[in-house]
Amino acid sequence: MSLAVTFATVPEMFLNLTDKYMHDTRPLFLRKMDGAYRPLLYSEIREQVACLHHGLAQLGIARGDRVGLLAENRPEWVVTDQAVLFHGAMDVPIFPSQTASQIEYILNDAGVSIMFVSNRFQLAKVQKIRKNVKTLRYVIMMSDIDDLPPDVLRYSVVLESGRAAHAAQPNALREASIKIKPEDLCTIIYTSGTTGNPKGVMLTHNNFVSNVTSSAQVLPISDTDLLLSFLPLCHVFERMAGYYTAMSCGASTAFAESIETVAENMVEVKPTIVIAVPRLFERIYNRIARMVEKDSGVKKKIFYSAVATGRKYVQAQKHKGAGLLLRTQHGLADKLVFSKLKARTGGRIRYFVSGGAALPRELGEFFEAVGLLIIEGYGLTESSPVIAANRLDNHRFGSVGPPIPGVEVKIAEDGEILTRGPHVMKGYYNNKKATDEAIDSEGWLHTGDIGTMDEHGMLYITDRKKHLFVSSGGKNIAPQPIESLFAGVEYIDQFVLIGDKRMFLTALIVPDFDALKEYADAHGIPYSDKAELVKNAEINKLIEKTIQSAQKDLANFEKVRRFTLLDQAFSIENEQMTPSMKLRRKAIEERYGDLIDSMYRT
Repeated sequence: MSLAVTFATVPEMFLNLTDKYMHDTRPLFLRKMDGAYRPLLYSEIREQVACLHHGLAQLGIARGDRVGLLAENRPEWVVTDQAVLFHGAMDVPIFPSQTASQIEYILNDAGVSIMFVSNRFQLAKVQKIRKNVKTLRYVIMMSDIDDLPPDVLRYSVVLESGRAAHAAQPNALREASIKIKPEDLCTIIYTSGTTGNPKGVMLTHNNFVSNVTSSAQVLPISDTDLLLSFLPLCHVFERMAGYYTAMSCGASTAFAESIETVAENMVEVKPTIVIAVPRLFERIYNRIARMVEKDSGVKKKIFYSAVATGRKYVQAQKHKGAGLLLRTQHGLADKLVFSKLKARTGGRIRYFVSGGAALPRELGEFFEAVGLLIIEGYGLTESSPVIAANRLDNHRFGSVGPPIPGVEVKIAEDGEILTRGPHVMKGYYNNKKATDEAIDSEGWLHTGDIGTMDEHGMLYITDRKKHLFVSSGGKNIAPQPIESLFAGVEYIDQFVLIGDKRMFLTALIVPDFDALKEYADAHGIPYSDKAELVKNAEINKLIEKTIQSAQKDLANFEKVRRFTLLDQAFSIENEQMTPSMKLRRKAIEERYGDLIDSMYRT
């Protein structure tokens, strides 16, 4: 157990932790300002939470109120979260990428009364729909900007308004914490959903506390660790793992400036742990692969030889241990190759944690070989979120590991993964029908994922239940493993498999345009834009060759027979991906219906 304090609710965790480290000079958070990372001490954050707590009280916040939180990762996100929870209210975090109409639906469904926004861009979305949200009383702007509308409050002013009350009532947080019970609602998180309106997942303090406690037993985090936070805090994965669990173990957290600056921020911050999604590792790997291909023949040979040595070393260490010769070879490989790769992550990484989507086995094995271990886990918003996770000393790529302590898992007759325990949500807000469909009478949460469990208790996810294809020939095909196979392949950025009720499989592919442009320039292929590039016959032959090589070990009915290259990526903005970066298959198939049909014409 690596928890720094004991607690039964999130506010109690915050109180006990800031009590313990109140006079510590080690920062709770680091934030980049004026070109450098500035530390924020435990005492500073404690005072900010107390002042904002009193400021909200002056606005009339009450137990059970819902408070919207529309902001990128920043210390104010954490301060707002804690200040709200001390009132017995609950926050409703919203992805900054969501549109005004999506925000309007969430605010109305949750009955939000106070809304925090991070900047002018987010404020514009809220102001656009504010008159349509009858429950909304206050909008509070986190950033200090000029020319705020008169009906918008400044975060700094609300915080400062509570300072005198905090001085007069220094024990207010402790008194408030006593009133918060483990079974009380902590948050309502709206799942993005691949179809239809999002559903509000109700998570209690006990949901989070049980998941934090179990996760801390599985993944060792201590007060000497430093995490880099870049996944959205509004997503339950980052909130539970990168925020609540890290904080409860006494670790420090640095906020990345943005997802685009993660590579630069890792070098600056030198984190020991990073919570990430497979997309990050795909991009790092593809960048490495492009750099290696540009190197001379000698350097290429050294690189690939080093990786081969790394793979042998890892396998040897897992069994009888590496011999003297292999240890010597590995030391040389580390000096010539691995140390340079590790330096690009800051040079201090103990391990990465990957979640949110399937991690391709090949990526996991590559990074382990070069000395960067990735621990993959699995969960849902509805399960707070972690259900299973690999361990540092017991991990298998391709598996999401065994269930974490206190979590029950079983495989239903149709292959669906079911889970039961204190991590399972209270239900969907204002949606009893959906709740009853998700949680059965025995308390089992139906995840909607298909999987298996081996004799060692390791869980494997094969696909989403509703995403299973049935070909016109009657073959059951799981698209996710096939899509994962292509996820890290050279020249391919995004890959969507098509084939439900069809004679054979096809694919819509968004190429890795950086790699493709380098290839085109090197081979004298003319192009003026992306659209011209994807139509080029030589480029299409290159992608076809890449596909055939990657799928050589698949069964014939699992192989992609035809494909179409797209010049526009699937994104949140064009509503072809959810805010949590999952593909909206129905939207994609509707948008590209004519292209898909053309691939099946003889």
